[in-house]
Amino acid sequence: MKTAKKLITELPLNMNDIARLALEAAEGLGRARWGSLGREEMMRLLRRVVQEGVRVVEESEATVSFEVAAWASVESRAGRRPSTRRDLRHFVRRMLRVEGIAGKALRGIGSGECRKLLQEAFEGSAHSYRKGRAILHSIFRYGMQQGWCSVNPVDSFDAPAVQEREIPPLTLEEVRRLEQATKQPAHRAMRWSVHLLLYCGLRPQEVQRLQAQDIHTDERCVVVRSRVSKTGGGRVVPLRCLKKLAGIEPQIPRNWQNRWRALRRAAGFTHSTWLPDVCRHTFASYHAAYFKNLPELQWEMGHRDCSLLRTRYVSPIGGRKAKLFWV
Repeated sequence: MKTAKKLITELPLNMNDIARLALEAAEGLGRARWGSLGREEMMRLLRRVVQEGVRVVEESEATVSFEVAAWASVESRAGRRPSTRRDLRHFVRRMLRVEGIAGKALRGIGSGECRKLLQEAFEGSAHSYRKGRAILHSIFRYGMQQGWCSVNPVDSFDAPAVQEREIPPLTLEEVRRLEQATKQPAHRAMRWSVHLLLYCGLRPQEVQRLQAQDIHTDERCVVVRSRVSKTGGGRVVPLRCLKKLAGIEPQIPRNWQNRWRALRRAAGFTHSTWLPDVCRHTFASYHAAYFKNLPELQWEMGHRDCSLLRTRYVSPIGGRKAKLFWV
Protein backbone atom coordinates (compact mmCIF):
# COMPACT_ATOMS: atom_id res chain seq x y z
CA MET A 1 0.00 0.00 0.00
CA LYS A 2 1.30 3.41 -0.88
CA THR A 3 2.33 5.64 1.98
CA ALA A 4 0.53 8.92 2.61
CA LYS A 5 3.71 10.87 1.73
CA LYS A 6 4.00 9.14 -1.67
CA LEU A 7 0.31 9.66 -2.42
CA ILE A 8 0.66 13.35 -1.65
CA THR A 9 3.47 13.66 -4.18
CA GLU A 10 1.21 12.09 -6.84
CA LEU A 11 -1.68 14.47 -6.23
CA PRO A 12 -1.77 17.74 -8.21
CA LEU A 13 -1.95 19.52 -4.83
CA ASN A 14 0.56 20.96 -2.39
CA MET A 15 0.43 20.89 1.40
CA ASN A 16 -1.20 24.32 1.52
CA ASP A 17 -4.04 23.04 -0.70
CA ILE A 18 -4.57 20.03 1.54
CA ALA A 19 -4.53 22.18 4.66
CA ARG A 20 -7.04 24.56 3.10
CA LEU A 21 -9.40 21.67 2.30
CA ALA A 22 -9.15 20.44 5.91
CA LEU A 23 -9.97 23.91 7.17
CA GLU A 24 -12.98 24.20 4.81
CA ALA A 25 -14.26 20.85 6.05
CA ALA A 26 -13.84 21.95 9.67
CA GLU A 27 -15.59 25.25 9.01
CA GLY A 28 -18.43 23.42 7.30
CA LEU A 29 -18.91 21.14 10.28
CA GLY A 30 -18.86 24.07 12.71
CA ARG A 31 -16.72 24.55 15.80
CA ALA A 32 -19.47 23.06 17.98
CA ARG A 33 -18.79 19.70 16.29
CA TRP A 34 -15.02 19.62 16.72
CA GLY A 35 -14.03 22.30 19.23
CA SER A 36 -13.40 19.83 22.06
CA LEU A 37 -11.99 16.95 19.95
CA GLY A 38 -8.43 15.68 20.11
CA ARG A 39 -6.26 14.89 17.08
CA GLU A 40 -7.40 11.28 16.61
CA GLU A 41 -11.08 12.14 17.05
CA MET A 42 -10.71 15.02 14.59
CA MET A 43 -9.07 12.69 12.05
CA ARG A 44 -11.94 10.21 12.38
CA LEU A 45 -14.46 12.98 11.83
CA LEU A 46 -12.66 14.34 8.76
CA ARG A 47 -12.21 10.81 7.39
CA ARG A 48 -15.94 10.27 7.69
CA VAL A 49 -16.56 13.56 5.85
CA VAL A 50 -14.24 12.44 3.03
CA GLN A 51 -15.82 8.97 2.76
CA GLU A 52 -19.35 10.36 2.67
CA GLY A 53 -18.29 12.96 0.13
CA VAL A 54 -16.77 10.30 -2.13
CA ARG A 55 -19.97 8.27 -1.97
CA VAL A 56 -22.12 11.29 -2.88
CA VAL A 57 -19.84 12.24 -5.79
CA GLU A 58 -19.83 8.68 -7.13
CA GLU A 59 -23.61 8.47 -6.97
CA SER A 60 -24.02 11.86 -8.63
CA GLU A 61 -21.70 10.87 -11.47
CA ALA A 62 -22.98 7.31 -11.96
CA THR A 63 -24.31 6.88 -15.46
CA VAL A 64 -24.47 4.61 -18.49
CA SER A 65 -24.24 5.21 -22.21
CA PHE A 66 -27.24 6.54 -24.10
CA GLU A 67 -27.54 3.23 -25.95
CA VAL A 68 -27.70 1.21 -22.71
CA ALA A 69 -30.25 3.61 -21.21
CA ALA A 70 -32.41 3.62 -24.36
CA TRP A 71 -32.70 -0.17 -24.59
CA ALA A 72 -33.21 -0.48 -20.82
CA SER A 73 -36.07 2.00 -21.12
CA VAL A 74 -37.62 -0.09 -23.89
CA GLU A 75 -37.25 -3.29 -21.86
CA SER A 76 -38.93 -1.63 -18.87
CA ARG A 77 -42.10 -1.46 -20.98
CA ALA A 78 -42.21 -5.16 -21.78
CA GLY A 79 -45.86 -5.26 -20.75
CA ARG A 80 -46.96 -2.92 -23.52
CA ARG A 81 -48.65 -4.09 -26.70
CA PRO A 82 -46.42 -5.66 -29.38
CA SER A 83 -47.18 -2.77 -31.76
CA THR A 84 -46.12 -0.23 -29.10
CA ARG A 85 -42.86 -2.07 -28.40
CA ARG A 86 -42.22 -2.32 -32.13
CA ASP A 87 -42.60 1.46 -32.47
CA LEU A 88 -40.30 2.06 -29.51
CA ARG A 89 -37.56 -0.14 -30.98
CA HIS A 90 -37.92 1.50 -34.39
CA PHE A 91 -37.55 5.03 -32.99
CA VAL A 92 -34.64 4.07 -30.72
CA ARG A 93 -32.78 2.55 -33.68
CA ARG A 94 -33.25 5.76 -35.66
CA MET A 95 -31.81 7.80 -32.80
CA LEU A 96 -28.85 5.45 -32.35
CA ARG A 97 -27.91 5.90 -36.01
CA VAL A 98 -26.99 9.52 -35.29
CA GLU A 99 -23.21 9.67 -35.18
CA GLY A 100 -21.64 9.87 -31.73
CA ILE A 101 -24.80 9.46 -29.64
CA ALA A 102 -24.76 5.73 -28.80
CA GLY A 103 -21.68 5.81 -26.58
CA LYS A 104 -22.33 9.22 -25.06
CA ALA A 105 -22.79 9.20 -21.28
CA LEU A 106 -26.45 9.81 -20.51
CA ARG A 107 -25.59 12.28 -17.75
CA GLY A 108 -23.46 14.31 -20.16
CA ILE A 109 -26.17 14.92 -22.78
CA GLY A 110 -27.66 18.41 -22.70
CA SER A 111 -30.75 19.98 -24.22
CA GLY A 112 -28.85 21.27 -27.26
CA GLU A 113 -27.60 17.78 -28.09
CA CYS A 114 -31.12 16.37 -27.62
CA ARG A 115 -32.54 18.90 -30.04
CA LYS A 116 -29.80 18.16 -32.58
CA LEU A 117 -30.35 14.42 -32.13
CA LEU A 118 -34.06 14.72 -32.93
CA GLN A 119 -33.42 16.98 -35.92
CA GLU A 120 -30.92 14.55 -37.45
CA ALA A 121 -32.89 11.40 -36.66
CA PHE A 122 -36.30 12.66 -37.80
CA GLU A 123 -35.50 15.39 -40.30
CA GLY A 124 -38.39 16.21 -42.59
CA SER A 125 -41.19 14.70 -40.50
CA ALA A 126 -42.84 16.82 -37.82
CA HIS A 127 -44.92 13.82 -36.72
CA SER A 128 -41.85 11.61 -36.24
CA TYR A 129 -40.04 14.46 -34.48
CA ARG A 130 -42.88 14.83 -31.98
CA LYS A 131 -43.08 11.11 -31.36
CA GLY A 132 -39.29 10.84 -31.15
CA ARG A 133 -39.22 13.67 -28.61
CA ALA A 134 -41.77 11.83 -26.43
CA ILE A 135 -39.68 8.65 -26.55
CA LEU A 136 -36.45 10.55 -25.86
CA HIS A 137 -38.13 12.21 -22.89
CA SER A 138 -39.15 8.80 -21.56
CA ILE A 139 -35.56 7.52 -21.89
CA PHE A 140 -34.25 10.34 -19.69
CA ARG A 141 -37.15 9.95 -17.26
CA TYR A 142 -36.24 6.28 -16.87
CA GLY A 143 -32.59 7.27 -16.51
CA MET A 144 -33.49 9.62 -13.65
CA GLN A 145 -35.36 6.80 -11.91
CA GLN A 146 -32.25 4.62 -12.18
CA GLY A 147 -29.91 7.38 -10.97
CA TRP A 148 -28.11 7.61 -14.33
CA CYS A 149 -28.88 11.31 -14.73
CA SER A 150 -30.19 14.12 -12.56
CA VAL A 151 -32.29 16.15 -15.00
CA ASN A 152 -34.36 15.56 -18.10
CA PRO A 153 -32.87 17.85 -20.79
CA VAL A 154 -35.85 17.31 -23.08
CA ASP A 155 -37.99 19.35 -20.67
CA SER A 156 -36.25 22.53 -21.78
CA PHE A 157 -37.76 22.59 -25.27
CA ASP A 158 -41.25 21.91 -26.60
CA ALA A 159 -42.35 19.73 -29.47
CA PRO A 160 -43.35 21.53 -32.68
CA ALA A 161 -46.96 22.64 -32.65
CA VAL A 162 -49.32 20.22 -34.33
CA GLN A 163 -50.65 21.61 -37.58
CA GLU A 164 -54.04 19.94 -37.71
CA ARG A 165 -55.62 19.56 -41.10
CA GLU A 166 -59.36 19.64 -41.30
CA ILE A 167 -60.98 16.22 -41.64
CA PRO A 168 -64.57 16.73 -42.78
CA PRO A 169 -67.02 14.06 -41.65
CA LEU A 170 -68.46 11.62 -44.13
CA THR A 171 -71.61 12.74 -45.86
CA LEU A 172 -74.79 10.75 -45.37
CA GLU A 173 -74.36 9.36 -48.88
CA GLU A 174 -70.81 8.18 -48.07
CA VAL A 175 -72.02 6.58 -44.83
CA ARG A 176 -74.71 4.69 -46.77
CA ARG A 177 -72.09 3.51 -49.29
CA LEU A 178 -70.02 1.97 -46.49
CA GLU A 179 -73.07 0.30 -44.98
CA GLN A 180 -74.25 -1.02 -48.34
CA ALA A 181 -70.80 -2.49 -49.00
CA THR A 182 -71.13 -4.59 -45.82
CA LYS A 183 -74.17 -6.29 -47.32
CA GLN A 184 -72.08 -7.79 -50.11
CA PRO A 185 -71.22 -11.47 -49.40
CA ALA A 186 -67.47 -10.77 -49.34
CA HIS A 187 -67.84 -8.09 -46.67
CA ARG A 188 -70.67 -9.27 -44.41
CA ALA A 189 -68.23 -10.15 -41.64
CA MET A 190 -67.41 -6.42 -41.36
CA ARG A 191 -70.95 -5.23 -40.59
CA TRP A 192 -70.37 -4.93 -36.86
CA SER A 193 -66.96 -3.33 -37.38
CA VAL A 194 -68.37 -0.55 -39.55
CA HIS A 195 -71.17 0.02 -37.05
CA LEU A 196 -68.69 0.36 -34.18
CA LEU A 197 -66.60 2.82 -36.19
CA LEU A 198 -69.51 5.04 -37.26
CA TYR A 199 -71.96 4.86 -34.37
CA CYS A 200 -69.65 4.24 -31.39
CA GLY A 201 -66.61 6.27 -32.43
CA LEU A 202 -64.15 3.45 -31.80
CA ARG A 203 -60.71 3.71 -33.40
CA PRO A 204 -59.90 1.12 -36.10
CA GLN A 205 -57.18 -0.38 -33.87
CA GLU A 206 -59.69 -0.69 -31.03
CA VAL A 207 -62.22 -2.47 -33.22
CA GLN A 208 -59.51 -4.81 -34.49
CA ARG A 209 -58.53 -5.77 -30.91
CA LEU A 210 -62.08 -6.07 -29.66
CA GLN A 211 -63.55 -9.44 -28.68
CA ALA A 212 -67.11 -10.37 -29.65
CA GLN A 213 -67.93 -10.97 -25.97
CA ASP A 214 -67.19 -7.29 -25.25
CA ILE A 215 -70.24 -6.34 -27.34
CA HIS A 216 -73.32 -6.53 -25.09
CA THR A 217 -76.43 -6.14 -27.23
CA ASP A 218 -78.71 -6.94 -24.28
CA GLU A 219 -77.29 -3.99 -22.32
CA ARG A 220 -76.81 -1.93 -25.49
CA CYS A 221 -73.18 -1.14 -24.88
CA VAL A 222 -69.66 -2.10 -25.96
CA VAL A 223 -66.89 -2.41 -23.36
CA VAL A 224 -63.55 -1.03 -24.55
CA ARG A 225 -61.11 -2.57 -22.10
CA SER A 226 -57.74 -1.02 -21.24
CA ARG A 227 -55.90 -3.65 -23.28
CA VAL A 228 -57.99 -2.63 -26.30
CA SER A 229 -57.97 1.15 -25.86
CA LYS A 230 -55.30 3.22 -27.60
CA THR A 231 -54.72 5.36 -24.50
CA GLY A 232 -54.78 2.45 -22.03
CA GLY A 233 -57.95 3.66 -20.30
CA GLY A 234 -61.11 1.57 -20.48
CA ARG A 235 -64.57 2.96 -21.24
CA VAL A 236 -68.13 1.82 -21.91
CA VAL A 237 -69.77 3.18 -25.07
CA PRO A 238 -73.52 3.00 -25.79
CA LEU A 239 -74.68 0.91 -28.73
CA ARG A 240 -77.06 2.97 -30.84
CA CYS A 241 -78.95 2.30 -34.09
CA LEU A 242 -79.07 -1.43 -33.31
CA LYS A 243 -82.01 -1.95 -35.62
CA LYS A 244 -79.50 -1.71 -38.47
CA LEU A 245 -77.95 -4.95 -37.16
CA ALA A 246 -81.12 -6.81 -36.19
CA GLY A 247 -80.51 -10.56 -36.16
CA ILE A 248 -76.75 -10.27 -36.82
CA GLU A 249 -74.48 -11.80 -34.19
CA PRO A 250 -71.52 -9.66 -33.08
CA GLN A 251 -68.39 -10.61 -34.98
CA ILE A 252 -64.86 -9.20 -35.33
CA PRO A 253 -63.20 -11.11 -38.18
CA ARG A 254 -59.58 -12.08 -38.49
CA ASN A 255 -57.28 -10.39 -41.00
CA TRP A 256 -59.14 -7.22 -40.05
CA GLN A 257 -56.91 -4.60 -41.65
CA ASN A 258 -57.03 -6.22 -45.09
CA ARG A 259 -60.80 -6.68 -44.83
CA TRP A 260 -61.22 -3.01 -43.85
CA ARG A 261 -59.18 -1.83 -46.85
CA ALA A 262 -61.13 -4.13 -49.19
CA LEU A 263 -64.45 -2.85 -47.81
CA ARG A 264 -63.45 0.77 -48.40
CA ARG A 265 -62.53 -0.04 -51.99
CA ALA A 266 -65.87 -1.80 -52.46
CA ALA A 267 -67.60 1.36 -51.18
CA GLY A 268 -65.80 3.46 -53.79
CA PHE A 269 -63.07 5.00 -51.63
CA THR A 270 -59.49 5.08 -52.87
CA HIS A 271 -56.30 5.49 -50.88
CA SER A 272 -56.15 9.17 -51.82
CA THR A 273 -59.80 9.94 -51.02
CA TRP A 274 -59.96 8.13 -47.66
CA LEU A 275 -58.73 10.15 -44.68
CA PRO A 276 -57.50 8.37 -41.52
CA ASP A 277 -59.74 8.94 -38.49
CA VAL A 278 -62.62 10.09 -40.68
CA CYS A 279 -65.03 7.66 -39.01
CA ARG A 280 -64.27 9.12 -35.55
CA HIS A 281 -64.71 12.63 -36.94
CA THR A 282 -68.00 11.52 -38.45
CA PHE A 283 -69.21 10.02 -35.16
CA ALA A 284 -68.16 13.09 -33.16
CA SER A 285 -69.68 15.64 -35.54
CA TYR A 286 -73.06 13.93 -35.89
CA HIS A 287 -73.15 13.12 -32.15
CA ALA A 288 -72.50 16.77 -31.17
CA ALA A 289 -75.09 18.06 -33.62
CA TYR A 290 -77.84 15.65 -32.54
CA PHE A 291 -77.29 14.97 -28.81
CA LYS A 292 -75.69 18.36 -27.98
CA ASN A 293 -73.78 16.90 -25.04
CA LEU A 294 -70.01 17.42 -25.27
CA PRO A 295 -69.15 15.87 -21.85
CA GLU A 296 -70.99 12.70 -22.85
CA LEU A 297 -69.24 12.71 -26.24
CA GLN A 298 -65.88 13.25 -24.57
CA TRP A 299 -66.40 10.14 -22.43
CA GLU A 300 -67.52 8.02 -25.37
CA MET A 301 -64.49 9.15 -27.40
CA GLY A 302 -62.11 8.32 -24.56
CA HIS A 303 -60.72 11.86 -24.21
CA ARG A 304 -59.48 13.47 -20.98
CA ASP A 305 -61.39 16.70 -21.63
CA CYS A 306 -63.43 18.46 -24.31
CA SER A 307 -60.58 20.50 -25.83
CA LEU A 308 -59.85 18.06 -28.67
CA LEU A 309 -63.52 17.91 -29.58
CA ARG A 310 -63.65 21.68 -30.02
CA THR A 311 -60.34 22.06 -31.86
CA ARG A 312 -60.06 18.89 -33.93
CA TYR A 313 -63.01 16.54 -34.12
CA VAL A 314 -66.32 18.35 -34.31
CA SER A 315 -67.41 19.95 -37.60
CA PRO A 316 -70.71 21.81 -38.03
CA ILE A 317 -73.57 19.54 -39.07
CA GLY A 318 -77.15 20.62 -39.68
CA GLY A 319 -79.80 19.30 -37.31
CA ARG A 320 -81.78 17.59 -40.08
CA LYS A 321 -78.73 15.68 -41.37
CA ALA A 322 -77.76 14.72 -37.82
CA LYS A 323 -81.23 13.27 -37.22
CA LEU A 324 -81.08 11.25 -40.44
CA PHE A 325 -77.71 9.83 -39.34
CA TRP A 326 -78.99 8.56 -35.99
CA VAL A 327 -82.60 7.72 -36.70
